[in-house]
Amino acid sequence: VFGPPGQRVVLIVKGAGPMNPSMPPEHYFGETYAFDDSLTQNRSSSSKQAGRAQGTAMLASMRHPVYLVNMVMLLTGGEYDGSTIVVEGRHDASKKERELAVVGGTGEFRLASGYVNCTTAREEKKFTVYELNVNATIPGDDSEPEPDTGRRRRRIPRF
Repeated sequence: VFGPPGQRVVLIVKGAGPMNPSMPPEHYFGETYAFDDSLTQNRSSSSKQAGRAQGTAMLASMRHPVYLVNMVMLLTGGEYDGSTIVVEGRHDASKKERELAVVGGTGEFRLASGYVNCTTAREEKKFTVYELNVNATIPGDDSEPEPDTGRRRRRIPRF
């Protein structure tokens, strides 16, 4: 929601670049917003809250409605209470479906990786509702200690 009451998105940096012709007037390259919004179980306005989506979105294109999004999805309640999923990527508002990367997480989602499919569920005058389908994997439990062979083991990253 842009503006009171219930404001959840705030312009924190007025873009210093040129006006973006694909956006409504007064949107400039580099403008950056902070957001703190509800995550719900489905797109219904009466849906149960599942957490918060907190982060930033920067207008990253001079000619297209493209934002660089950095978001932490904080889950609340149930077995995942306090766990997070960290998402980053290019949000092209002109596309029907956008894909963002899952780049990590905490708690039950520590070291998560994967992707998020994002679609626009509905647009209102002061806000947009997005549907986020998270597809993430987390490493298995490697907590069993390695036998001590007297040699140091070096972990090799997986690519």
